[in-house]
Amino acid sequence: MDARSSPAKATPKSQRTRARILDAAMRLFADVGYHVATNAVIAEQAGLTRGAMLYHFASREELVEALVAHLEGLRALLFEQAAAATPPGVDASEHAIDAYWSLLGEPAFVAFAELEAAARTDPAVRERLATAQQSFDHAQVGRFGALAQAGADPRFQASRDLGRFLLEGLARGSMTYDADARRERLLSVVKRAVRMLNRKGDVHDLWQD
Repeated sequence: MDARSSPAKATPKSQRTRARILDAAMRLFADVGYHVATNAVIAEQAGLTRGAMLYHFASREELVEALVAHLEGLRALLFEQAAAATPPGVDASEHAIDAYWSLLGEPAFVAFAELEAAARTDPAVRERLATAQQSFDHAQVGRFGALAQAGADPRFQASRDLGRFLLEGLARGSMTYDADARRERLLSVVKRAVRMLNRKGDVHDLWQD
C-alpha cells in the first residue's frame, strides 16, 4: 500500500494538515505566483518538513489537482455568501457586478486565475484545470444568475458573460495611471451595459453625463 492510499490520510489530523497545505498553496499562488511557490516553499509556509509534505502530496501534479478542488469549493461558498447578502431594495444586477468584483480580489479567485495563467504553457496544469473551468463556466448561470436575479435566455446569458468577462479582464489588467478613477468609470459602464441587455429601466446610453 503506497502513501497515497494509506488509511492514515483519512484521519482528522491528516485532513487538517492537508487543509493547511492547501490554504498555504492558495495564498502563496495568489501572493507570489505559481512558479515561485514551489512545493518546498509551500511546505515551509505550512510549517511542515519536506518529508511531511511528500507524505500528503507526492508530486506537484497531485498538489495542483487537490488545490483545484479546494479552490472550487471555496469559490462556490463565496458565491453563496454573496448571493445571501444581497441588500433589500438594491438593483440585483448592480449588486452582482459589485459582488463579483469584490470576489475577484479574494485569494481563492486570485489563485485560480494564477493557475489559469500557468495553464497556458504548462500542459499538466491545463489538464487538471480543464474540468474545473468547464464546471465554473456552466455553474455561472446559477451563481451569477442568483446574484443578478436574471433568467437563462440568451439575452441574460449575454449580460452575464459581458459582466463576468469584463470584470475578470479588468481584475487581471494593469492600469499605470489614475487606476481608481478609471476602474470606477469602467464599472459604471459595465453596470449600464448589463442593465441595457436586461432591459431594466430607461437606460439607453452607456455613458452617463
